[in-house]
Amino acid sequence: MKILISVDIEGVAGVFHPEQTRAGNPEYERARRLMTAEANAVIEGALAGGASQILVNDSHGGFRNLLPDLLHPAACAILGKPRLLGMMSGVDSGVAGVMMVGYHGRSQSRGILAHTINSFAFARVWLNGQELGEAGIYGALAGEFGVPVIFGSGDDVFVEENRPLFPQATLVSVKTADGSNSGASLSPQRSLSLLSEGAKAALANLPAALPFVLPPAITCRLQIQSPALADLFCQLPLLQRIDGVNVEFTAPSVQYAVRILNSLSAMSFMLR
Repeated sequence: MKILISVDIEGVAGVFHPEQTRAGNPEYERARRLMTAEANAVIEGALAGGASQILVNDSHGGFRNLLPDLLHPAACAILGKPRLLGMMSGVDSGVAGVMMVGYHGRSQSRGILAHTINSFAFARVWLNGQELGEAGIYGALAGEFGVPVIFGSGDDVFVEENRPLFPQATLVSVKTADGSNSGASLSPQRSLSLLSEGAKAALANLPAALPFVLPPAITCRLQIQSPALADLFCQLPLLQRIDGVNVEFTAPSVQYAVRILNSLSAMSFMLR
């Protein structure tokens, strides 16, 4: 049984500030070790639950944060970008379930370091009229391949936000949000124990898990962070301008929509 583990950093225990998520400083180097440790805990739980193959997808920023020399030897790491399926790369290789580790709440929520894909570019994202964060968007992408999300971890806002989307999944909160950059975190040791136990339990519940599926065609509406960014994005004829900061496009699939979103995210760096 093959399992895909997608690992972000903002939802990792002990991570609260943007500096911890950006390369080039000691705070980040510490955080990426915590990120790698949480990935390893979930790998161990998945192995204990019966997984025989494990893909670990580095899903933060430039997709090269996990420390390969410290990663569990049973796992195969997916690193670097660009890649067509982004945070869900590997889901098309016959995996039975997806586990999301260190994820966070969607943009405009009260969660710790909450954002959706690119905090500079996107304020809010809706697919088929449903506002989604990264977990929902990429969970829907997994659903197109018939793969359910069976496990997720992050703060309490992440858990509350995504329980309706993945009702059969095991969701673990490792910290509680007081604000965008504040809250209460479990110790890394305690969080690793809970993550391992949760991953093992998720494998036991796999037969009952259902994919999160959005019917095509997909209407994607975006609230952009500024009119200038909307000006830039609307250079793509696919996008229709609704007003100063809202745009919309139609996609034949979630995968298509994700590829457009990631292209827009890359375009936004022109205005940084």
